[in-house]
Amino acid sequence: MGTRVGDWIDQRSGWRDSWNRVFLARIPNISWGHTLGAATLMAVVILLITGLALTFYYVSSPTDAHQSVQYITNVVPLGWLIRGLHHWAASALVVLSVAHLIRVVIHGAYKYPREFTWFTGIALLLLVFGFGLTGSLLPWDQRAYWATEVRIEVFATVPFIGDWLARFLQGGDQLSSLTLSRFYSAHVWLFPLLLFGLVAVHLRLVLRHGISARPKEEPRRDEEPRKREEASLL
Repeated sequence: MGTRVGDWIDQRSGWRDSWNRVFLARIPNISWGHTLGAATLMAVVILLITGLALTFYYVSSPTDAHQSVQYITNVVPLGWLIRGLHHWAASALVVLSVAHLIRVVIHGAYKYPREFTWFTGIALLLLVFGFGLTGSLLPWDQRAYWATEVRIEVFATVPFIGDWLARFLQGGDQLSSLTLSRFYSAHVWLFPLLLFGLVAVHLRLVLRHGISARPKEEPRRDEEPRKREEASLL
């Protein structure tokens, strides 16, 4: 029965071909460093699931935001676990993203024909930082407030557009309810939409060009005649 249903769906969607290309594709000889991309994607999945669960109870209001976070942590069943997973997955995402970037640079995986894969990866890294900036304010406690104040002051130092950028992020001259509303909207709606699009393009490019194997060390020129001589003696 299951096979017949699967065949019926496959004839109309071609899901088996997509499944084979993603999960049954042959990959080159790789190291543990090549798993950083998959680990980063897993952190994103955890963040999306736990973040969705948190939105059922979080209230994006200066008068209720902190209380709603405390309610999630102390009253909601397993709320402390969901919030903890969201917090630590966010920290892991930053570390894994940077480590993945370093691995790509070391192995030269940004070169032809993977330039567009590299560009989308950089865009995803910037988006990760955007998630961190907006999400850090949502608890709306003293630590979140002043940490965001410092970050916005850093943005204000950008040449030419610093003052405008700071006012845009804050929604005015200082942190207010409008700041919290903007950060929440960006964190929950705008950035996830951008994330879905960029991840889809990034994975499509990875499937198209494959995973880059570790670069092999080429023999030095003075070693080549000796190796040919040894091969002829054999």
